[in-house]
Amino acid sequence: MYSEIHNITEDLVFSQVDQICDSIKKEESGGICTCPQCRRDAACYVLNRTPAHYIVSNRGVARAEQETLEKQQKAADIAVLVYEALKRVAHNRREATDHAKKDENAADPMTPVYNIPTIVGRLFNGINFEPFAGVKVELHREGNLSLMKDRNWQNPYNLVVNTGGTFTFWPQPIPADKEGQRNTFEYSIRVQMPGFETLNHYFKIPVLSEASAAKSYSMARTFKLPDLYMFPPGGDENIGLA
Repeated sequence: MYSEIHNITEDLVFSQVDQICDSIKKEESGGICTCPQCRRDAACYVLNRTPAHYIVSNRGVARAEQETLEKQQKAADIAVLVYEALKRVAHNRREATDHAKKDENAADPMTPVYNIPTIVGRLFNGINFEPFAGVKVELHREGNLSLMKDRNWQNPYNLVVNTGGTFTFWPQPIPADKEGQRNTFEYSIRVQMPGFETLNHYFKIPVLSEASAAKSYSMARTFKLPDLYMFPPGGDENIGLA
């Protein structure tokens, strides 16, 4: 229903990021990384600080093109933000990323897969009901750590203070024989921490296979777990099946 809605600000931001990065790369400007991951990080920084402009049809594109002066000013403002973003990204470069590597998502094969939704849950202390921080949450499938969609999604997931005990995973798509097949996949959340019983929470996710792997994250494609609690030895156990 909503696939026709498009944010044309994204096009402008992505274009500006690529143009500026290509120029920096050509001039060999020191200190600024222009790898695919840093470009994505810079684009996210700019988009979070730029108003969206949604259209539904080609008429919307035409009207946007007619707003020449406004578009030029917006492009100039975005360019300033892009330079600011690239400098910030350069000072906070992802350590786990190979910045010399080509974009691994550019050649995703167009083959049928089960696109596993993002998995979202929260972990609490069963004694005082406060959210945990500094704890590693693992997602398992078939006895092993589940592989993630790409390097931006970690497994184990390290809980931090400002997310209220929330953890997220986006598992790697699973190959399918053809489009339109229904299947159910079993996963488990595992958490180990000194002073608490090991938590194992088992659940199943029903999935319909699609023609190809999903390219981007969508809030509409989310599997939400019940709140999970950890208790000291001898206390309540939280082992369940969703």
